[in-house]
Amino acid sequence: AATMVAAGVFLVARLFPLFEHCQVALTTVAVIGGFTAIFAASMGLVMTDIKRVLAYSTISQLGYMMLGLGVGGIAVGIFHLFNHAFFKALLFLGAGSVNHATGTFDMTEMGGLRKKMPWTYITFLIASLSIAGIWPLSGFWSKDEILAYSFANNQILFYLAMITVFMTAFYMFRAVFLTFGGEYRGGVISNHTGHESRKLHESPAVMVIPMVVLAVFSVMSGWLNVTGSFGHFLGHGGHVEVNSFAEGFFGVLAHPLPLISLAVAGLGVFLAYAMYSAKWLPVEAVVRIFRPFYVLFSRKYWFDELYERVIVVRVLVDGIFRALSIFDSRVVDGAVDGVADGTAGAGGMMRKVQTGQLQAYGMAIAAGVVAIAVCFYLVA
Repeated sequence: AATMVAAGVFLVARLFPLFEHCQVALTTVAVIGGFTAIFAASMGLVMTDIKRVLAYSTISQLGYMMLGLGVGGIAVGIFHLFNHAFFKALLFLGAGSVNHATGTFDMTEMGGLRKKMPWTYITFLIASLSIAGIWPLSGFWSKDEILAYSFANNQILFYLAMITVFMTAFYMFRAVFLTFGGEYRGGVISNHTGHESRKLHESPAVMVIPMVVLAVFSVMSGWLNVTGSFGHFLGHGGHVEVNSFAEGFFGVLAHPLPLISLAVAGLGVFLAYAMYSAKWLPVEAVVRIFRPFYVLFSRKYWFDELYERVIVVRVLVDGIFRALSIFDSRVVDGAVDGVADGTAGAGGMMRKVQTGQLQAYGMAIAAGVVAIAVCFYLVA
């Protein structure tokens, strides 16, 4: 979440001096980023595997970073990359922790883990609040920067970003309530020794301590830019600077845009609570109402089928692989078989000379002697 998959964002940031000389290129980066953010977030809404939720969340946040680079520059995009590294790493460690206890990644077979795994629950909750952009956690500060620059540069991208804020808050707290809320819904728990046990327990300290450390950074890493100094640290400007930390920390809530984004994120959290914790809105009824969207998101826009039928079958199998098969059978095998057939043909012709009849050999010797004599005569 913090290194390999973020390489594209880092590459665009490193090449930003080239991009900033072409507004069309920056707009393209921003549009692709905004589309990616909402596209991936929509699939995270319906996944039941907690790692899949986090995977699509990562794709969505990478799109958010690209959007930040496109509308705000290096400081905005890299600041979100910096904060994202902490809370997303914490979320994946939390997923590993609950898997260690339950033996599954399926959230429908979890539930009630907040009582049995309090440290995992608290740290996972902090990371979820951070990625949802709740003040004053780290995700709020970088998300607020991206929203501010999107609002100033492109209204359509701003609305895409705001919808992504809602989706992010919803699918993350859907994961929180399904995993840690209610009662345990799973079956018999394996204790990894071949025996079965129903005892759920907190992960060992070697797993909990890193989560606690990351939770601290998930709260405080965004404070580095409260005064607008992060961009100057990168040597590429940043948001408007304020006179003191307290002014930036509390003064941001005096502006309407951060309050609107908090309200949108809060709406996502509330809707997840109403559906998956309080059960005020039956999930089945909501799915029935939005059935086409549910099918679209759960089938991942049919990209797997499209990839299988178009890329794999049509392009690779029917196209490239068939062409390679023809080349192999006609050219490679043809060359090898041609040499073999030529050798066999020459051998067949030579075999006719060796008849085994002495009269034929005598005639051949006599003809040879005559030919040699004629040659000597002509030379002389």
